This record gives sequence, C-alpha cells and structure tokens, in this order.
Amino acid sequence: MRAPIIPTPPNNRRASRSHSLASIEYYATGRRKTSAARVFLRPGKGAITVNHREFDKYFTTEALRTQVRRPLLLTETGEKFDILATVNGGGEHGQAGAVRLGIARALVAYNAELRKQLKKDGLLTSDSRIKERKKYGLAGARKRFQFSKR
Repeated sequence: MRAPIIPTPPNNRRASRSHSLASIEYYATGRRKTSAARVFLRPGKGAITVNHREFDKYFTTEALRTQVRRPLLLTETGEKFDILATVNGGGEHGQAGAVRLGIARALVAYNAELRKQLKKDGLLTSDSRIKERKKYGLAGARKRFQFSKR
C-alpha cells in the first residue's frame, strides 16, 4: 500500500518576483563585440548596479565608468533613475560599451526628445566592429606564416 499524497501548502511555493518590480520601468538592450546587456531604468536616486554588484566594483577603471555614465551626464538624468543592468559575454570594454548603448536606448524609451541629443553624440549608434575570423592557411585573420624561400 502506498503512502497518501499530501498537497503542498501554498506558503511553501516560491514567491513571484513580479511584485517587487517598480511600477514604471524602461528597458533596452545594448550589444558590443560579443557582449550583450539588458538595462532597466527605474525611478530612483542614481544608483547603478551591474550583475547584482556595485557599479564601482564591477567596472574597475575610471575610463570605463565615464563611458557608461556618458548618456546620463549628457542628458542630465543621472539623479533621476536607478539603473539595473545584467551583462554577459565579452570582456570589460565590450561590456561597458553594451551597457552604455543600453542606457542610451532606455533613455529614448523614457523620453523621445532625448534622441536628437544622444544621436548627435553617437551614443545610439551600435559599434559593429567585431573580431575578424581566422582564415585557413594563415596564422590568424590576416597574419601569414613565415615565408621560407627554400
């Protein structure tokens, strides 16, 4: 004889995370090299979180931090939003570029009038440069093996 099946009480189920989301949220995706970033703009005081880590801890150099903050400084919206970004793929520079593009696109979703200002500075243009593939018969994409006359 089998043991009776006991239904799981409702309080043991995993709680939905949707209730913790802000009521107003602007979302955009940014890509650079092999990195992809999902960026969420939520009304707040200007805190930036990348992959659940503090902004200053994630991007170690000041140049990368400046690059990421550029769309916010240009549009003077740095103190209006909290930014939550999740990035994967690539290295530090590619990820910084992806987050920057994501922030710029999310700002346009927030206010379409900012588009002209961001476009003028080239922040809405996706940088399409990626690593060139290696060709057969060559050492790399273009580098050749050492030539031997004999």
